[in-house]
Amino acid sequence: MKLSTKGRYAVTALSDIALQGAAAGGQGDLLVSLSEISERQNISLSYLEQLFVRLRRAGLVDSVRGPGGGYRLARPAGQISIAEVMSAVDERLNAMGCDGRIGQGCGGSRAGCLTHNLWEQLSAHVHVFLARTTLADVVADKMQPCPAVPDFSSLLEAEDEADLERTP
Repeated sequence: MKLSTKGRYAVTALSDIALQGAAAGGQGDLLVSLSEISERQNISLSYLEQLFVRLRRAGLVDSVRGPGGGYRLARPAGQISIAEVMSAVDERLNAMGCDGRIGQGCGGSRAGCLTHNLWEQLSAHVHVFLARTTLADVVADKMQPCPAVPDFSSLLEAEDEADLERTP
């Protein structure tokens, strides 16, 4: 499973728009230009333009042309899930090594790979998390922590320290 810049940047850009709307008193009519997002988030303007074509087609943003134009969220930030954003930019968060078609196993044979169910369940957990998390959650930093590992950053730091101790 690999999260590409498409998904990361799309979520970042829409979160930026949501944050600007919240800063303006929650006005959904506030228009934000891609050049403003590009500057604030350090994302290429041409890349944002490509992403926003897809986001507009998916009905996640509305655009207004001309002087003073820009983009705004098509719905309130609390009604746009991160899974929708990922899907709009064709980001597939699938940890399975196969495409998961019925009757077609991993590697093109009829048999599933030994670990197929493991990766399928991981993919399902990621999808559920992203479907339950909205842009409003991201902007407010109110994502639900994982019950098993509430502080994942600390876990990663501990693993890095253990790796350093093992290195000769």
